[in-house]
Amino acid sequence: MTAIAAITSRHPALWRACDAASNEQATLSTGHAGLDAELPGGGWPCGEMTELLTDCSGQGELSLLIPLLAHASRHEGWLAWITPPHLPGMSALAAATACTSRLLVVHADTNGERIWSLRQALRSSACSLVIGWLGHADTASLRRLQLAVREAAIPLILFRAGHVAQLASPAVLRLQLSASAPGALRIDILKRRGRPASRPLHLSLAAPVRDTGDTHGHPAAPGPLTLVA
Repeated sequence: MTAIAAITSRHPALWRACDAASNEQATLSTGHAGLDAELPGGGWPCGEMTELLTDCSGQGELSLLIPLLAHASRHEGWLAWITPPHLPGMSALAAATACTSRLLVVHADTNGERIWSLRQALRSSACSLVIGWLGHADTASLRRLQLAVREAAIPLILFRAGHVAQLASPAVLRLQLSASAPGALRIDILKRRGRPASRPLHLSLAAPVRDTGDTHGHPAAPGPLTLVA
């Protein structure tokens, strides 16, 4: 073995393309063993952006986050949702042990207002998790969000349209979501730290989290605090 090869084989600061990423990044389990096994550190990265790319809503993309919502609600802080396309289903979240009384829903009309709201939620030190639905965003705006989430050291999950997969992003994790079968979700890992993913994942998910109303006479879970940016 040459001297250079010996150094690169053991130096902790060097990463080789054939290796998986280091698990030194703080993460929170996704609650899905198959997905955790494919993600560096075994879960959603904290202090970094994650992008979930999808061209339609209601195909299970929010159910993917139920374990994360339940985990984050065990800590002090708001669960901030910035401009969701539908009101969250309180019964489904409560059944998953997510604290619905700490859910904060912010409505913002323009992309500029959405980005501003995301940054304020991250910089407030009052949130344990921030989830946002974002349309067009330039590189400078995304990098400002990246800086804000690194200071906050919490997960930031951004839902974006599928076509932005062709555009560069500072997000460390990018997943393409699509319907696989009834009650199942296909996940293509477009970007992660470490070696590229070689195959898609197919996950069976829980009941939808979007608000469809409660027609069975169950007690209503506490509603979210709603703000307008």
